Amino acid sequence: MRTFGEAPPEETGLFARLKKGLAKSSAGLTDSITALFTKKKLDAETVAGLEEALIRADMGVTEAKRLSVAVARNRYDSEITDAEVRTILAKEIAASLAPLQKPLAIDPGKKPFVILVAGVNGTGKTTTIGKLARRLTGEGKKVVLAAGDTFRAAAIEQLGVWAGRAGAGFVSGKAGGDAAGLAFEALEKAQRENADILLIDTAGRLSNKTALMAELEKIARVIKKRDASAPHAVLLVLDATTGQNAITQVEAFKATVPLTGLIMTKLDGTAKGGILVALAARSALPVHFIGVGEGEADLQIFDAEKFAQALIGTG
Repeated sequence: MRTFGEAPPEETGLFARLKKGLAKSSAGLTDSITALFTKKKLDAETVAGLEEALIRADMGVTEAKRLSVAVARNRYDSEITDAEVRTILAKEIAASLAPLQKPLAIDPGKKPFVILVAGVNGTGKTTTIGKLARRLTGEGKKVVLAAGDTFRAAAIEQLGVWAGRAGAGFVSGKAGGDAAGLAFEALEKAQRENADILLIDTAGRLSNKTALMAELEKIARVIKKRDASAPHAVLLVLDATTGQNAITQVEAFKATVPLTGLIMTKLDGTAKGGILVALAARSALPVHFIGVGEGEADLQIFDAEKFAQALIGTG
């Protein structure tokens, strides 16, 4: 078993990109913390204000209260600077996120390693798959992409463009075709060509649409007819701008397919970056990647400590 895409110890510019991507979330939090704790003692009022600021950042009521209590512990009626508060918060948040920091593991004994990618409409799922393909082929892996989002001709075309950029194989069918059948054909092709990895796109679906969720389950079931151990990874792509709805989506998709990991996109487009903190309190699923911008380098391997530092503005 190995993991792919693990960053070197000092990868130039990545933390800067992370900080830039989380700027909206960080700005709201740091402004609130500065206003609360500049030349003030820590008391019940400032603790309540901090809790409200954390809730506004979408960390959830439970985590916001826990973090506020951690800041206040043994510090009541003491002067505390905004920088000290941010340092405490970054440490606490990093600790809560640490269990989610697990790179995507690729088992070379399962060839091709089949990755099924799901998510609701508009999460950036197809683009994310393309970026993953670029990472993998850049590491010398032979990759096949399957355009399983047969509902949208644009998604098929888009994934085809990414396949070309990545130098990956590509399997598609006609718009409106059977997605499960296409996934089966793609697995046949990947096996025939001795590919290392098969990435399967799926149609964006609302988690409360029973028929569409059943189709996703069917894709996973049909793949097993060709390889009983597949899919080897099932990734859910979440849009950070949806905030607390991301938690509901995780639960709904978990009830349909055996999710193994998460990718959080569009963190650069929201002040709700704290949703990852709320998610950590509710789900044990690892977060493999986060998206903090449009560029390929903006899909980053999730690092709990660096994320916490960028979110709170201590890095």
